[in-house]
Amino acid sequence: KKKTVSFSSMPNDRKINSTAACISLMLEGCELKKVRSNSRMYSRFFVLDADMRSVRWEPSKKDSEKAKIEIKSVKEVRVGKKTPVLRSNGLSDQFPDECAFSIIYGDNYESLDLVASSADVVSAWVMGLRYLVSYGKHSPEAPGTGHPSLRTSWISSVFDLADLEKSGRIPVSRAVQLIKALNPGMKTSTIELKFKELQKASERPGAEVACDLFVEAYCELCTRPEIFFLLVQFSSNKEYLGVKDLLMFLEVEQGMEGVTEEKCLEIVSKYEPSKEGREKGYLAIDGFTRYLLSADCSIFDPQHRKVCQDMAQPLSHYYISSAHSACLLEDNFWGRSDISGYISALGLGCRSIELVLWDGPEGEPVVYTSPSAASCVPFRAVVGLIDQHAFTASAYPLILCLVVRCSAPQQRLAAQCLRKTLGEKLYLEPPNPVASYLPSPEELKGRILIKGKKLPPTCEDSEGEVSDEEEGWELARRLGQEDREAPEGGGLRRVRLSRELSELVSLCQAVPFQDFESSRRGQRYWEMCSFSEVEAGRFANECPAELVSYNKRFLSRIYPSPMRIDASNMNPQDFWKCGCQMVAMNYQTPGLMMDLNAGWFRQNGACGYVLRPAIMREEVSYFSANAKDSLPGVPAQLLHLKVISGQNLPKPKGSGAKGEVVEPYVCAEIHGIPADCAEHRTKTVLQSGDNPIFDESLEFQINLPELAVLRFVVLDDDYIGDEFIAQYTIPFECLQPGYRHVPLQSLAGEPLPHATLFVHVAITDRRGGGKGHRRGLAGRRGRRVREYTSTKATGIKAIDEVFRTATQPLREATDLRENVQNALVSFKELCGLTPAANMKQCILTVSTWLLHSDSAPSVTLNLAEQYPPMEAQGPIPDLLRKVLTAYETMIQTSRTLIESADAVYGKLIQAQQAGMDFHKELHRIETKEGLRGRKLQKALESFAWNITVLKGQADLLKHAKAEALDNLWQIHNAGQSCGIGRNGSASPEPSRLRAPLEPIPE
Repeated sequence: KKKTVSFSSMPNDRKINSTAACISLMLEGCELKKVRSNSRMYSRFFVLDADMRSVRWEPSKKDSEKAKIEIKSVKEVRVGKKTPVLRSNGLSDQFPDECAFSIIYGDNYESLDLVASSADVVSAWVMGLRYLVSYGKHSPEAPGTGHPSLRTSWISSVFDLADLEKSGRIPVSRAVQLIKALNPGMKTSTIELKFKELQKASERPGAEVACDLFVEAYCELCTRPEIFFLLVQFSSNKEYLGVKDLLMFLEVEQGMEGVTEEKCLEIVSKYEPSKEGREKGYLAIDGFTRYLLSADCSIFDPQHRKVCQDMAQPLSHYYISSAHSACLLEDNFWGRSDISGYISALGLGCRSIELVLWDGPEGEPVVYTSPSAASCVPFRAVVGLIDQHAFTASAYPLILCLVVRCSAPQQRLAAQCLRKTLGEKLYLEPPNPVASYLPSPEELKGRILIKGKKLPPTCEDSEGEVSDEEEGWELARRLGQEDREAPEGGGLRRVRLSRELSELVSLCQAVPFQDFESSRRGQRYWEMCSFSEVEAGRFANECPAELVSYNKRFLSRIYPSPMRIDASNMNPQDFWKCGCQMVAMNYQTPGLMMDLNAGWFRQNGACGYVLRPAIMREEVSYFSANAKDSLPGVPAQLLHLKVISGQNLPKPKGSGAKGEVVEPYVCAEIHGIPADCAEHRTKTVLQSGDNPIFDESLEFQINLPELAVLRFVVLDDDYIGDEFIAQYTIPFECLQPGYRHVPLQSLAGEPLPHATLFVHVAITDRRGGGKGHRRGLAGRRGRRVREYTSTKATGIKAIDEVFRTATQPLREATDLRENVQNALVSFKELCGLTPAANMKQCILTVSTWLLHSDSAPSVTLNLAEQYPPMEAQGPIPDLLRKVLTAYETMIQTSRTLIESADAVYGKLIQAQQAGMDFHKELHRIETKEGLRGRKLQKALESFAWNITVLKGQADLLKHAKAEALDNLWQIHNAGQSCGIGRNGSASPEPSRLRAPLEPIPE
């Protein structure tokens, strides 16, 4: 009976934590499925020869000398479905990508395609084979013998420091503390158990451990196989990363630009624990793990940690972090009688706070912190607190929303208190009647705006009547203070307002909403409306385009329904997608909705203001919040997310018995416009302990990246009901590509120490090539009929003739972009790389094949030319010929794009500007043409669609040209660094190729 080894059933002491462990597994052999070109699969037993010079398989119809591959003939080992045979339609659904690998061998670049029972088996074979290909010629003995490695020497030196008595042994308790100190987050019980196992296996029980046992325990406990596998992939000697290896990893895998060797040495000196490694510039497995876990390698893009958006746009162009009046309660039934909720909301960057003023028993106004009559706080105490903390987390304007429920005399006291306490911070300048939009957050820095009712200009008395706001009455009902009945006929209540309080209102004058047409004709930019969540929800569903258009000029505030007596939260995305700026949240209620709010406002230095997508700000643009597919002019993107593993996951809160095992799975959710909302989950990892391996790939299409949020949720799979373990929420625009750790948080949004998810992120363009989201990534494009974006008829002859001139340039722009994208995809596939690979990886892969061959065909890149040709001397194998042909097609399509883009771009912009010239005359032309009702609505929609399409397609073409130039720069750069480039001195200047893009005017 053949001996098979399955990783999933391997005992703990067979954990793959070194190349030696991989090779010993290959020497024992295991069963793999061999895939033939006719898509049939056959189970065979594969084993590495004892001399480690070839891999054999049996049974086979071939004689034993032919059923083998010599290690020296191996050109490359590919992980995943990266060959035409494994990609063929008949097979692709039968096994996951991570269970397949291919060995490319021989002068004809043949492929042996294999499928393993699990990703772990693949990792062991790939790691072992890559080691042997690099070292096979020099190392017939098993690796790991001979001189101690960097790592062993370092761990031994740590042991020696702890061996105070210099007896060669240390107490187990000290050894446990030592490992815990080196690996914070690991449980003491796990370390103690490992020492017991090793002492038992080596028959050396006792209260002390020797150095060799300590080293063994450390390596088994602290080696993460998934990170070791990554290190082996990039390491030129398979034990550690040199400076050049690290540079390659950062540029190619992590998408970092402008990395220097000096920067790599900085990383080594900061994270490599061994002195020898730091001196020689080597990053071994422990240093590499520390680096990947560090803030320098965070999934959150560091440039978003500070204010990074344009803050000079009108106030109505931003989402504003807003709190409901209940922000200071724990919940509406069991509220606290203190005001610390205000401090925490302001500390989180909240920029809009609601205050409901009531008559106080002492003759001065109060604010209630719960429905109990006893829990009121003097208004002046709240204002003093706001004065103190208003700008600690953000310098941008704070809006105080006053809802007045107190008598006129107490209103006067409130006004005096605001003036006296806030002083210069209070913004009292009257609105500029000539302007059309509100001032910007930049202009209003350090100022506090009062939102409230204002007396009409005709009122000259010290107080007058104004319409009341609906908000705030739910508290009155529960306090039993609702003494005024609604007027007959269902009109708005009227309340008395003092002049002193009215005069504090300038840029945020509260007015009742009538309808969108009345607002378009009569509302002034400094007037704003508040909507209940029910009313706003109705508009969002029935007339989303009108709500988006309304929010371009006016601020709107959405407050929770009075039915939410438990202080639960509405979904802010339902209103953000329609451009509503201020969605008031109950900050004290944790959960999904608060996670979305907190995650969303983290993206601009947590300053409480986030610039809305351009498509929602431009005066003329087509945007439907309920779109079910991609939007005109906005490139859809694909998020490729691989959830690899979890670290130090806590037990769910309140989970019962001690020793209960967590059985986690990860749910990845996208929240955004309806077309983007999606959820995928990994499989459950059974009996995994605290560090489960998921190794699962998930994919999402994102149609409006600027409004998308990614949320990771870790849950414990339980037949009674899945329990929450942890979560992390991040705006799509803040994701960094590559291998990243996700810092998990509790339900209340607090960091969980040392609890992380290890993931790989790649973002690609939906239709094939090009950078996805500012990164050099290109995606697979399905074989399909090419779709062309076109303009729509408005029914107005003069306007339609202008837009018709753009028909041909729109087709040309699509052809230029998609021809390059298709050529890129073909070239990457032939190089055996994923759609997320960049050009540098492609050139380096080809050069690796050539360097691993004794009879290497001569292929060079002529870098003297701007579009470097790849030239071959002498006969070359079929696969390499296909690669050269695909490269040539890619270079030619790129050249056509680069040389034609400016002319086509010019035609598109010319048509767009000619269309915009009609915009000011649009209403006059509509009247002249006699358009009204549905026809008028259709004409306006088509006009906005056409303007959006022309600007969007021009944008895409300009970016495609910049990326094509960037690819040329990468080819020059890689050609020089890997040795297949010649005449390299003429390498184009990156600054010349990466010319900054001029923004297309809104």
